[in-house]
Amino acid sequence: MPVSKAQFLAWLGKLDAVYAAKKEYLTDLDAAIGDADHGINMHRGFGKVMEKLPEVADKDIGTILKTVGMTLMSSVGGASGPLYGTFWMKAGMLFPGKEELDAADFARLVAAGVDGIRQRGRPERGDKTMYDFWAPVLDAIQERAAAGDDVAAMVQAALPVGEKALAATIPLQARKGRASYLGERSIGHQDPGATSSLYMLETLRDALG
Repeated sequence: MPVSKAQFLAWLGKLDAVYAAKKEYLTDLDAAIGDADHGINMHRGFGKVMEKLPEVADKDIGTILKTVGMTLMSSVGGASGPLYGTFWMKAGMLFPGKEELDAADFARLVAAGVDGIRQRGRPERGDKTMYDFWAPVLDAIQERAAAGDDVAAMVQAALPVGEKALAATIPLQARKGRASYLGERSIGHQDPGATSSLYMLETLRDALG
């Protein structure tokens, strides 16, 4: 089944709630290897998204996604704002006038978002960033799309891949951002951006029911 606009709006509401609930946890993760603000930034950013949504809730999915991206770009500090903002904006550019997205559309959405992260941050796999989560997740989603799965099945298949990818950031030495300044001391810590990315996938599963 396709993803409806109502499900997209439900997804954003769930994300806002999760980032509020996980604010301290994400900030603690970031305190170990970053600026100790990731949870605070994600909570603030999606709070701003929820303030903006009533203005565009009756618009098409592309407009909603672009609004999310622009809001995150303008309200989230650190690397997260540009990276997440670009993810949502790149995705939104694909779907002007769309009221629902089918499985092929959803695979394109994730591909565009991940490409936005790659263009903005220039990460490679193994750099200990959110890209270490999204690259294998995208592979899984594209594989399931090619097999004919619907969006819910694609997300279900991608979740264990994402969980494994998140855990795999722990032994990595950071090669990007502030965490890279720590050198070997960044080893043994879970990447905050990859963690908040997993929440995106989990809340989408929940929104799809």
